[in-house]
Amino acid sequence: MRTLLLPAICIVFLIAPAAAQPATPRQLFPGLFEAVQLGHVFPDNKTFVDAVPLQAPAAILAAWQQQKQQPGFELAAFINAHFQLPTDNPVVYRSQVAQGLRHHLDTLWTVLRRPATPHVAAYSSLLPLPKPYLVPGGRFREIYYWDSYFTMLGLREAHRLDMLRSMTDNFAYLIRQYGFIPNGNRTYYLTRSQPPFFSLMVELLAHEQGDSVLTRYQPQLLQEYAYWMAGADSLRPNQATKRVVRLRGGELLNRYWDSSSEPREESYAEDVAVAQTSNRPSAELYRDLRAAAASGWDFSTRWFSPAGTLSSIRTTAIIPVDLNCLLLALEQTIARSFAQQPSAARVWQQRAKQRHRAIQRYCWNKQQAWFTDYNWQQQQPAAVRTLAGVFPLSFHVATPDQAKSVAQGLQSDFLRDGGLLTTQNKSGQQWDAPNAWAPLQYMAIQGLRNYHETTLADTVVQRWVRLNTRVFQQTGKLLEKYNVINTSLPAGGGEYPLQDGFGWTNGVLLNLLNNQPSGNNKK
Repeated sequence: MRTLLLPAICIVFLIAPAAAQPATPRQLFPGLFEAVQLGHVFPDNKTFVDAVPLQAPAAILAAWQQQKQQPGFELAAFINAHFQLPTDNPVVYRSQVAQGLRHHLDTLWTVLRRPATPHVAAYSSLLPLPKPYLVPGGRFREIYYWDSYFTMLGLREAHRLDMLRSMTDNFAYLIRQYGFIPNGNRTYYLTRSQPPFFSLMVELLAHEQGDSVLTRYQPQLLQEYAYWMAGADSLRPNQATKRVVRLRGGELLNRYWDSSSEPREESYAEDVAVAQTSNRPSAELYRDLRAAAASGWDFSTRWFSPAGTLSSIRTTAIIPVDLNCLLLALEQTIARSFAQQPSAARVWQQRAKQRHRAIQRYCWNKQQAWFTDYNWQQQQPAAVRTLAGVFPLSFHVATPDQAKSVAQGLQSDFLRDGGLLTTQNKSGQQWDAPNAWAPLQYMAIQGLRNYHETTLADTVVQRWVRLNTRVFQQTGKLLEKYNVINTSLPAGGGEYPLQDGFGWTNGVLLNLLNNQPSGNNKK
């Protein structure tokens, strides 16, 4: 099955040039960067890559070379003297629990808001953005791609359409500048994207402002699609390049990929440590670690070999079911954007139908009665069932019988006191049990409602809202993730402490509060 040729009108946008990528902290400070990160000068490797140099890199490097051999030299003091260190939150804020959860949510839009940054400090890792935006909170001081869609759900509920438009414009700007939306607006994220929710952002705005929005963002929708499909036409069956794979039947599906095979700069020491425990070539391992970061699920046994260890990670061998549902949505939105050009719309509708069939063929696991990822290298379904299996329900890919089977599996194997588990595996990774995350609760709820599994959907809503509310009442915080097995304990795992803020939790919670069934606090 060969891909269809695009109408000539699309080609102009697909080959639009992107801006040259600015240097990253490791490129600006060779040697010093490694000394800081591997020396654990800061508990979190992200601190240094977010710091702003107070002098030109050449001057700082020269001073370091001159001073580091002197008696009593302290690297931490040197960094503090030559860099402005980041702060987690420039706004002094204390929760007013007594004023209630809704007041807290409304206040957080201001707390997490950042002004437009059309110009950034010299040699900063921050990428400029032309419009105001919201950050997730805590150590996440910049805009994040897939986080933002779920934050925007709350903005719509709060009737903050100006910010909804600003956020969408910022992502369109990033596509124009760099040819894709990076993981976040940092130089060290310019090697990878994240789950492609841009078309859903556009549809969200179109729901409020009409279908002219689809035409407005059509060039960027096409450009993002080109990024994900780059190199597809040159592939033979069972070959892959970058983010696209041609399967044995000729179908095209996608995977996560990072263009770098070096340790992540924001988690440099962690990646180097993993490589030291692995027998794999370091470049191969680093690529798979980075690809998992591109997925947003960093890290999970979803990506691991049967060994179940981080060093066994094989992300680039996996065709993720959720990623391909999101790209199906992108194809459908592009088709809708060509409503006034029926022949072009039909091309994109056909692309979406091809992907729909491919998801069904490769990701429906009849034996497990679940939508699973597909290992294209081994040509077999992935063994791990994950909450990503709800995405075919969210995007109407599942048949009614398949949806019923998935709902039964959610009820029996994933539903816990606080909501739905991410996976059933207790690995110590943050995208495994006992943890649960707001975006996956939302996608599961929407998928269940699409197939009239309303009782289970309502139960998930009730348990998730109750857990979020109780934690807020006890701590004054909304958190990045939650423990849904033992709801009296915090979520754990991962490379950094539990973060509060928190953009996507706030957005999903407000959406659920405004759209929950009556009497939702009975269970």
